[in-house]
Amino acid sequence: MFRTYLSTNDREFSKNSTTLYPVKPSQEIIKLSKHLPPSVSLGCAGWNFKGWKGLVWDSDDDVRSLDIKTIAAYAKHPLLNVIGIDRSYFAHMNEMEYDEMASLVRDDHRFKFLLKAPASVTDCIIRDEKGRFKAINNDFLDVRMAMHDFVYPVINGLGEKAGPLTFQLAPIPKPMLPTQKECYEYIDKISQFFTDLPKEVEGETPVYGLEIRTLSIYTKRLLNQLRDTGVRLVVGIHPSMPNVERQTAALRYFEDPDAEGDEWLMRGPLIVRWALNPIQKNGVGKMTYSPYNKLVHPDIETRSGIANLVAVAEKSNQNSFVIVNNKAEGCAPMSVLALAKLIAKR
Repeated sequence: MFRTYLSTNDREFSKNSTTLYPVKPSQEIIKLSKHLPPSVSLGCAGWNFKGWKGLVWDSDDDVRSLDIKTIAAYAKHPLLNVIGIDRSYFAHMNEMEYDEMASLVRDDHRFKFLLKAPASVTDCIIRDEKGRFKAINNDFLDVRMAMHDFVYPVINGLGEKAGPLTFQLAPIPKPMLPTQKECYEYIDKISQFFTDLPKEVEGETPVYGLEIRTLSIYTKRLLNQLRDTGVRLVVGIHPSMPNVERQTAALRYFEDPDAEGDEWLMRGPLIVRWALNPIQKNGVGKMTYSPYNKLVHPDIETRSGIANLVAVAEKSNQNSFVIVNNKAEGCAPMSVLALAKLIAKR
């Protein structure tokens, strides 16, 4: 499927340096990439995985140092033209860090970064190192904080390389949603937040995405209130949420509450984050797919559902951004390849 292209001297050099070379894709991969619509962006969550030798990195290279500069090699893969950055969720990143990332792919006009807003804004509680409740987060969905710590640094640092700015709201603890009243209050707060977020920033028009992880607020009331805020509803494939078929129905209702069946259009870009395999809710949450170099649990249903969504986006003349985690099936690059084949057939 993949083969290397470095000369012997080049390989010797790579083993004695921090440079990581991209693998040379097969003719099959090159041909497949040319059959994908230019509006479709596929990529992985993260990049620094040693198990991707021979898939993304040259199989003879030393992969001991997978720092941020490795993104330049990742971007050479014909099927990978977007990358999901989760680091921004766990720690504040400044404008200079985003600018460094952008500089690695400055000449690639299609390549984008999909960023997650920091937990300091998207989690309603402050958690300890084990994820347990520590205190109420008073900065939850604070527009000023979101702009200062996330939106401005991203737009000023990445510029046109910025893909969707995704606000993945951490699960709201059940004791904080004892009745319908509290659910409605959270929905109101979420709606107001996206209403207040600036629609133009430093001459750019950010694409904001919302990913929900709390089923009790994933309702028609939420979708109705969000519909005119400008935010995009993220299809987040995760065991805590409905499957791709049900989320497709929710997205269809979000786009047009009167639409039925397959006759519907998207009003904005499609954003999909395929995070975890559904099997993980059946008592295998601790399962590891390391070293992430093969498909361990193929999820044909989800893969097909995502391809169908991309087809709707294409019919709607909208861009698609699909990010796949290693834990979706076991190996994100191989999941992207399988998904690309399905999309190309439609």
